[in-house]
Amino acid sequence: MGAMTSDPRQVLPFNEPQPLIGMVHLRPLPGTLYFDDSFDPVIDAALVDAWHLQQAGFDGLIVENFGDIPFRKNRVEPHTVAAMTAVIGEIRREIELPIGLNVLRNDPFAATAVASATGAAFIRVNVLTGIMATDQGLIEGEAADLFAYIERIAPWLTLYADIHVKHAAPLVDRPIAELAQETTYRGGADGLIVTGTETGIEVDLEEMRTVRNAVVVPVLAGSGVSHENVQEIRAECEVLPKNWTGI
Repeated sequence: MGAMTSDPRQVLPFNEPQPLIGMVHLRPLPGTLYFDDSFDPVIDAALVDAWHLQQAGFDGLIVENFGDIPFRKNRVEPHTVAAMTAVIGEIRREIELPIGLNVLRNDPFAATAVASATGAAFIRVNVLTGIMATDQGLIEGEAADLFAYIERIAPWLTLYADIHVKHAAPLVDRPIAELAQETTYRGGADGLIVTGTETGIEVDLEEMRTVRNAVVVPVLAGSGVSHENVQEIRAECEVLPKNWTGI
């Protein structure tokens, strides 16, 4: 695990150089403000979304507890871990695509636990290093503890980390290239994600180019991809490392 692996086949869940990863936004889970007292519709809706994404030709899926507003800053409660494990277990039984997950707002330890139980291929970490000011307060990266935990229970995982994650701002304003390099070479990320400022907002292509030129790990767009702009954004993404020679 880590950005400097000598064999990228060990950490990349996709063979496609520029994969399309579909988002499965879960309905509110048990114990959250807007949960409607029935868990079966949560699973059913997730399965429908995952099936449609697979049929549409997507190369992978990422599952996120998007309905659990207001989000906890870092540690979610045990019932959230249990619910996401149940949902992803059902998806894995029906869907053949690589599956990843993101536990909002920033609980990569819970994501790793779910992946360990379900065999998910990758996780997304909104804040891996540094400190971000968010609507949940200040969120601090915990890369060292996280990687120790991953090695204990899910050493196969690929970890994609956000740079300038949406709905947040760095506590100290620094060039995005520096943040990309630190998140990769000091934080250990296998790949980086660049987003717009909010959910659904298109990524800044110049920022993507800057990040892509600053590191040798995969770079993905994490928001605002639509039918109209997908080809333009996809041309700026690089999911396989620069020295990739194929399988």
